[in-house]
Amino acid sequence: MKIIYTDSLVVGAGLAGLRVAIASKERGLDTIVLSLIPAKRSHSVAAQGGMQASLANTVKGMGDNEDVHFQDTVKGSDWGCDQNVARMFTHCAPKAVRELTHWGVPWSRVNQGDREVIVNAQKVTLTEAKEAHGLINARDFGGTQKWRTCYTADGTGHSLLYAVDNRAISMGIPVHERMEALKIIHDGKRCHGVIARCLITGEIRAYVAKSTTIATGGYGRVYEVSTNAIICEGIGQALALETGVATLGNMEAVQFHPTAIVPVGILTTEGCRGDGGVLRDKDGHRFMPDYEPDKKELASRDVVSRRMTEHMRKGKGVDSPYGPHLWLDITLLGKKHIDTNLREVKEICQHFLGIDPVTDWIPVRPTQHYSMGGIRTKANGESPQLSGLFSVGEAACWDMHGFNRLGGNSLAEAVVGGMIIGQYVADFCQQATLTIDTKLIEQFGQQIDSEINELIDGGGTEKAMTIKQEMQRIMMDYVGIFRNGTQLDQAVNELSELLKRSGNIGLTCKKRHANPELVDALRVKRILKVALTVASGARARTESRGAHSREDYPERNDRDWLNRTLSSWPDEKALVPTLSYEPIDVLSMELPPGYRGYGTNNAIAHPDTVIRQQQIEQILADLDNPSDRVARQAAIMPYELPDDFMPANQRLFDNVNVKGDTAK
Repeated sequence: MKIIYTDSLVVGAGLAGLRVAIASKERGLDTIVLSLIPAKRSHSVAAQGGMQASLANTVKGMGDNEDVHFQDTVKGSDWGCDQNVARMFTHCAPKAVRELTHWGVPWSRVNQGDREVIVNAQKVTLTEAKEAHGLINARDFGGTQKWRTCYTADGTGHSLLYAVDNRAISMGIPVHERMEALKIIHDGKRCHGVIARCLITGEIRAYVAKSTTIATGGYGRVYEVSTNAIICEGIGQALALETGVATLGNMEAVQFHPTAIVPVGILTTEGCRGDGGVLRDKDGHRFMPDYEPDKKELASRDVVSRRMTEHMRKGKGVDSPYGPHLWLDITLLGKKHIDTNLREVKEICQHFLGIDPVTDWIPVRPTQHYSMGGIRTKANGESPQLSGLFSVGEAACWDMHGFNRLGGNSLAEAVVGGMIIGQYVADFCQQATLTIDTKLIEQFGQQIDSEINELIDGGGTEKAMTIKQEMQRIMMDYVGIFRNGTQLDQAVNELSELLKRSGNIGLTCKKRHANPELVDALRVKRILKVALTVASGARARTESRGAHSREDYPERNDRDWLNRTLSSWPDEKALVPTLSYEPIDVLSMELPPGYRGYGTNNAIAHPDTVIRQQQIEQILADLDNPSDRVARQAAIMPYELPDDFMPANQRLFDNVNVKGDTAK
């Protein structure tokens, strides 16, 4: 077995992983990236709508700043996020956007003067300031008070990934493609790298490193229908889980996007609704104002998905061979706007549906989209249990999103999280020494070799693909948008039985090199454990918070459930994870729990909420200059960042007297 040594090892070549690798390389560290596929095909490329950052360049963004973005992020998370991390993120987002500009991202820009937009299904004329001409534009997204989602038409992920990957190429960062990590090398306290298998040759390699960063994306493909790429199966989370030491956080927090096309589940961006598109039922009725008269189609994603599902349950869905769906109507935006700002959506509709969204409504329904859960990390991106193991992006529970992610905060987290955590990874590498017994490396390598031998030479009778398809069906049927105890019990029981059956997988193709059947067989045992953490966490959490919605427990219960679910795997023979909980401290919050703004306020209050509100009032009363928002924030909840990121952000209205909308 070949052993390859490096300083900083990154597993995953999407936006988050590449940004960590760039930060390591900038500090002169030897850096290697492992990827299942060529970097530019990573799932980050599929993101359409944009990246949130409080630049406040547009008339509808005036008055925006880190405070407003922070409030939107915390409320969007249903108070499940780490507010310290949310502050770090919102402060650095404008810096990341501007850095990406210098790296070549062709952001859509503001044009001075009048422009027509669609707001609440009506044409409205906005007048952009002369001083804003040529600055980065922003569109409206759900759950936000201001227009702050920076974009490049509807191909933002494509633009960002190509720019960041080109930057990595220019720095000479090697990406080892077609390499799949299968084991984390560790001694119970310290991570030393991974054992990986080449998908082409079948070669087993050990990558030994001072730091190992897991940036493998989400776990959407444990579901039958998902907007995720087929490689997003949660392998990174599974690797951490199988250490028996590192924990996963909030795995039951799974977001369903409202507008995936039927039947294939390909996403149509939230930019469709942000730019003015509306949702209609089988009668052509625009129904969202009936449920959410304030935010309508631009309520938070979890809310819109639930309202759509409720409406279809009432018999208002459009019948089809693939089940009921609703309509997304962007025809009112006009051909020019669609061809300019929603061109990928148009191509998707033409190629996969045979329709033209300029004249035709798009069949959509909620589909699994994003994973808020992941490898639990501290604010610096490192696992609390396993030193040297870092995680970033959708693979991680950093925890910026809590129980629901705002649209536009995913691309932003990938880049901003990679930027921030990359600095902490580099710090760790420069301070750490690497001492490892090669017997430990050989031990983990032998485990993978034995697993492959058993699959190829053993007499197993189960088929990996059959087990995988059954798992995906169970997750779709029982662990979806609406959940209840009976179905979650069924899910855990059936998934545990599948995990037991996965110990008897056999192969018809006995090749040790390029063998897709072997790849599935190696993955399915691991992703079953990931699915079990989702179902088990959902069963145990007897409340509704964000995207986790229990029909039998509809209240958000801050009193008993304002905590983070931690999942670990006890041993190889276990059929369910071990769950524990990490309290979210109300007394350290900048924004104590409150009404999120949707439906009935049925939250069960935490006893510390009133105490914290009183503390904040007293802190503000004691300030010498209470009108200074930066001083107010620092007094209530100070946070730390690498020194390079601490300076204040500058905005157009800081230096120029430009008037904007005071309300959205």
